[in-house]
Amino acid sequence: MQTEKNKYLRKELELKALLEITQAINENQPESVLLNIFKFTCLVHLNIKSMILYVSKDGAFENKISHGVKGNIPSLIPEGQVLDEKSTGELKLKLGSEYSFSELETYLPVYHKKQMLAILFLRRKDPSFDLDLDFTEAITNILVVALENKRFARKQLEQEVLNREVAIASQVQQMLFPSNLPKTKALKAKVTYIPHSLVGGDYYDLIQKNSDEVYFCIADVSGKGISAALLMSNFQATLRTLLRSDADLETVVNQLNFTLFENTKGERFITFFLGYYNRRTKTLEYINAGHNPPLLCWENDRRSETLDAGTTILGAFESLPFMEIGRRENLEQFTIHLYTDGLTEAMNKDEEEYGEERFEDFVNSHICVDPIDFHRDFMKEMKLFSDGIPLKDDLTLLSLRFN
Repeated sequence: MQTEKNKYLRKELELKALLEITQAINENQPESVLLNIFKFTCLVHLNIKSMILYVSKDGAFENKISHGVKGNIPSLIPEGQVLDEKSTGELKLKLGSEYSFSELETYLPVYHKKQMLAILFLRRKDPSFDLDLDFTEAITNILVVALENKRFARKQLEQEVLNREVAIASQVQQMLFPSNLPKTKALKAKVTYIPHSLVGGDYYDLIQKNSDEVYFCIADVSGKGISAALLMSNFQATLRTLLRSDADLETVVNQLNFTLFENTKGERFITFFLGYYNRRTKTLEYINAGHNPPLLCWENDRRSETLDAGTTILGAFESLPFMEIGRRENLEQFTIHLYTDGLTEAMNKDEEEYGEERFEDFVNSHICVDPIDFHRDFMKEMKLFSDGIPLKDDLTLLSLRFN
């Protein structure tokens, strides 16, 4: 009769334990609350004196509950150091000699689709009474699955937030680019922009000050993603403000460098090319700040040259260590091709880069070509070269033909 009474009492306690943990899960309580309810439920309603719960997380088992244990136990156990010998019912832990689980008398592995999600170590209050291991395993399984669902929901929410932020950053970046490029007899422009990801680190711009004067630039910020887009947004705002102030190229570039260094403390940098053409004086001035040198094509002479003069990358130093203003005169009919390193670093199946030499050869064979035709033919060549190998960086090609 007493045995039946004890069984009934144990079932009643187990039912209370089950109700408490499931109610907390249904109420969507935080992880810390669920763990506390589980712990006190086990200690109050079940024949458990000491317990340790490890839960799987990112390739390891993390200690979530530790109660009634005096010995030294690890806070994290790599998955590779845990071996559950199902044939012998033995759990092997490859731990240092400073750790010990000798105070605990049994363990329960919690599985889901052959994957171990948790390990519960236990010690009884009353050695004369058995533990209902099946029930303890079931209630632990309920807790661990609830924790996994919470973690999955949290990751999903974080991903949704990230996706929204990336979409906003992408919109911000698109607003940086000129909405329309000129297609007149005096100036015809064409751009090909292929971002490596939704948010790239390339920037190009063309600003017509008046009918005679035009500024044009291309840039590549270190890093990618949201931070790169925001940094480039600030860079563009500073650039346009400076150009409206009629500052000369040297002042513009020095101020851009100072602002960038002040904002990033030298941890981010931008390669940048800025050109200025005056149609009335037929003069081109430019500064190349560590960027891939654009190619200037003299159509009448049917030759090309690289535009290297300038300074080092922007943002690396508080003050630029040197500065050279590039200048070309008597320019009437000419084309400039500006590009980022995503073009020259494009790879083929033999892991060869497209390279500057190939691009220069292509340009020299297309000296007097209309920018639209130039881009169409170049993308055909790039497609043949890469043969399906995806780009590893943003690719930007901006071509300007002055007449």
